[in-house]
Amino acid sequence: MEYREAVNYILEIPKFTKKNKPEHTKDFLSYLGNPERNLKVIHVAGTNGKGSVCTYLDAMLRAEGKRVGLFTSPHLVKPNERIVIDGEECSDEQFLSVFEKVMDVVRVMEADGLFHPTFFEFLFGMAVTAFADAGVEYAVLETGLGGRLDATNAVEAPVCSVITSIGWDHMALLGNTLEEIAAEKAGILKPGTPLFFFENGNGSDTVIENRAETLGISCKKIGKNAFKILGIEQKRIAFSCVSAYYEDIIWSLHNTGIYQPENAMLALEVMRMLFGEDGKKERWRKALDDVVWAGRMEEVLPDVFVDGAHNLSAVERFAQSLEALDQCGNGQDAAGRMLLFSAVEDKDYEEMIACLCKRVQADVYIVTQITDSRAAGLDRLCETFRKYTEQPVLMFETLETAWNYLLENQGGRSIYCLGSLYLAGMIEELIQERGSLGCWIMKKN
Repeated sequence: MEYREAVNYILEIPKFTKKNKPEHTKDFLSYLGNPERNLKVIHVAGTNGKGSVCTYLDAMLRAEGKRVGLFTSPHLVKPNERIVIDGEECSDEQFLSVFEKVMDVVRVMEADGLFHPTFFEFLFGMAVTAFADAGVEYAVLETGLGGRLDATNAVEAPVCSVITSIGWDHMALLGNTLEEIAAEKAGILKPGTPLFFFENGNGSDTVIENRAETLGISCKKIGKNAFKILGIEQKRIAFSCVSAYYEDIIWSLHNTGIYQPENAMLALEVMRMLFGEDGKKERWRKALDDVVWAGRMEEVLPDVFVDGAHNLSAVERFAQSLEALDQCGNGQDAAGRMLLFSAVEDKDYEEMIACLCKRVQADVYIVTQITDSRAAGLDRLCETFRKYTEQPVLMFETLETAWNYLLENQGGRSIYCLGSLYLAGMIEELIQERGSLGCWIMKKN
């Protein structure tokens, strides 16, 4: 089998499998030989920020000389992105090898009368198999959806659990209140496993704390006043920690998201629990300083930023970040902004658009189509923007034509692209295909 055939098989899985119960994932892991039991697992759930927390943890663990496996989702361009070992994305050859190993096990399962693993289960099984085969010590696992029923929750004894910010997303599956959503996220908590979570300032905090108390586990809430943002400049955000433990270190992140210090603080507190001795904080500072998380307020070209904000909570944080950027005197109000947007139909995109039009001033709003069956219609997106803004709203049927227009008309303005991780992935893929900046703008006939 070739690599592309393996990828196509995985992408086809949703067409012939249904959602399996958690017990099925445990059976799947058992057939694989329970590779997860050889790993020190850090399990991360939440609405927004969990991928960032995982990436920060991965970087700092490697700075401690540890061998680390990182499992995140979704991928932007290739499924290999989901499986990272010691900072290196799984190669096509490695991906194919572990796919074939897992596929052999799946055939045995089916012969024994068990259901085929779902898309996410299969990739999770591949990840822990690859991690165990590589002999990594720590595995940082990001939940896919929710927590309680997530495939990653089949891991029985993580070294710690982390819950990032709680917000509105996937309400049809997780609940119609923040408390209900928090209860699903708190489903990853287990007896004997300490918890770290970030203060939300609403009823979800109580849900998480009550669950931790019921299980009798230690629960550390990182308060909103645990850090102080010092400034945003040169496309970085700097902050300090209030706790004397961190002394007077100035931490810097390669990102201008106003929410990223809270993600970094969660990761730092986990590291403090695992390696609390003195003399390690400078290594952690350098590790965080070098992290670049693709598709998360990422500068992909000069003054062109791609952000994976794809729900109302994330869009509100995106808007807050640009407001903070302007307050620091580093915004682009003088030159202006251009905004590219797309979304899937089952998201609350009208509320997302209303937030953007109210809080993110742009010279022009551009909508385009994402290549997914759930894509929101262009006419509907345009109508929604025009409902909330009097600024020009342009529609392009393909990303390529929208992208060409943006770059041809940038004129010193900043460009921000958001609304869907599918859009972020399409942009990343377009960048890889075109290569150097000189190839970006297609010559007109």
